[in-house]
Amino acid sequence: MLETMAAMRATLHPAHGERPGDGMAKRYIHEQLVLKVLARSLAGLVVLALLAYPLDWAVWRLRVAAGGGMGKVAVDHFVVAELKANKEEYYSDGTVTVDCSRSLFPEAGSGACWWVARHREVFDRY
Repeated sequence: MLETMAAMRATLHPAHGERPGDGMAKRYIHEQLVLKVLARSLAGLVVLALLAYPLDWAVWRLRVAAGGGMGKVAVDHFVVAELKANKEEYYSDGTVTVDCSRSLFPEAGSGACWWVARHREVFDRY
């Protein structure tokens, strides 16, 4: 029994006479496992990215049909006129209300409300 335990220890523990090349084989198997996990994760992210916009559009269309898919946000509007010598002059156009879509992505030619609410200054350059 002691001989079998010593033989098992020699095959399992590298300090007890590991065969040449066994470490490389274990490392190769580990690298293959890591690459497989990374490939599956990347494939999942690609599928999620491809489904995000159509799902967002479908939810937005349901909200529009129910009467709540669009919103309004008040923004500060500025007109920027370019002058000579790379200078600019800013004219305040006051506060304007803009339409926005209540979705993750811009819909119907309007920005998403969450984005417009965080970017309340609009500059038109002439």
